[in-house]
Amino acid sequence: MNAPVPRHRCRLDVFADYHQFYLWDPDLSDRQPPPTWTDEDVTNRAKAAGGAVVICPVRNMNVPVELGIWDGEPALDTVQWQHIVEAPLVSTGMIELHECTGGALAAFSVEAGDYTVRALYRGLDTLSEDGLDGGDHYEVQIWRARCPALTVVKRWP
Repeated sequence: MNAPVPRHRCRLDVFADYHQFYLWDPDLSDRQPPPTWTDEDVTNRAKAAGGAVVICPVRNMNVPVELGIWDGEPALDTVQWQHIVEAPLVSTGMIELHECTGGALAAFSVEAGDYTVRALYRGLDTLSEDGLDGGDHYEVQIWRARCPALTVVKRWP
């Protein structure tokens, strides 16, 4: 039996200005991130609110991101990832990956409804002393399922 594959997949070089990039429904979020942050949000390296999910890479530079939209929940291998977060996202039929100070890098037509966004982080301990270079990598998995609240599945210190 073949392993499931995402319906949509792309690999992007995302400028994570201010240590963030967004996944959002452009209509529900008004293409704006959540305005307020708590210490817990910073520790979680993610925030979900108002039709948007903010992913927070460890570098304030271009970072590699692989994004997949799945028909069902993809298998999770917690061993190869240092930090894992799952968050709710509601969509009216479009999901965009958007840079903080840039534009949309990818847009996907989806069925309207509730989605789970899983953000996976690795290579977080490979940053150079100045924080500009590193072997960090991010994967985002999205599938249609209700996620009650942002949850840290695995926490990196």
